[in-house]
Amino acid sequence: MRILLVEDDEILADGLSRSLRQAGYAVDHLVSGQSADTALGFESFDLLILDLGLPGLSGIEVLKRLRARQSGIPVLILTATDSVEQRVKMLDAGADDFMAKPFALSELEARVRALVRRGMGKASSQIQHGSLTYDQSARTAFHQNQTLELSAREVALLEVLLTRVGRLVSKEHIVQHLCEWGHEVSHNAVEVYVHRLRKKLDGCDVTISTVRGLGYCLERPTQTH
Repeated sequence: MRILLVEDDEILADGLSRSLRQAGYAVDHLVSGQSADTALGFESFDLLILDLGLPGLSGIEVLKRLRARQSGIPVLILTATDSVEQRVKMLDAGADDFMAKPFALSELEARVRALVRRGMGKASSQIQHGSLTYDQSARTAFHQNQTLELSAREVALLEVLLTRVGRLVSKEHIVQHLCEWGHEVSHNAVEVYVHRLRKKLDGCDVTISTVRGLGYCLERPTQTH
């Protein structure tokens, strides 16, 4: 999953980025409201972590513009104040959750997981598809209670496909959700990851189908396009 972090405190942003990357997320970091507004208008993200006290364009204005574009991306607000009035204002503007500074990284990670699940319409951290089970919290896949040995890229690819089961996922979409800025992955590399993941799913009652020139689809072998 790809996260946009908008925070002008470099020390805090560095700590958050490191923590989220260790948890398996791709993280892009921006320091101003204007740059965030521009990026959100052109790029695709799974979650926005937004500081309110940004230079120039405020965090609340970024949020209002985001919702005015009818974007449904989950938004977690970081704020230095925790007044009832502030919380009401944020929720009315379209925020999904908020955290007052300072906060524990473990709690932020838990809230991130919850918002990502909510964005996918999931109540549990586990995704079940046929005999395959994927735990988003642990970022671990199981087949018949046996853990599948997957690399970080393979886990990320599986997560992208599982959240769009039965739908065609283009290579470009996979690239966008696997990579943060400055860490590009080629379409050829995506083909390699798909090949490796497909081999490791051998024996499960699910399969990754290729629609040549268009992308991939995670489905059960009995399903047809």
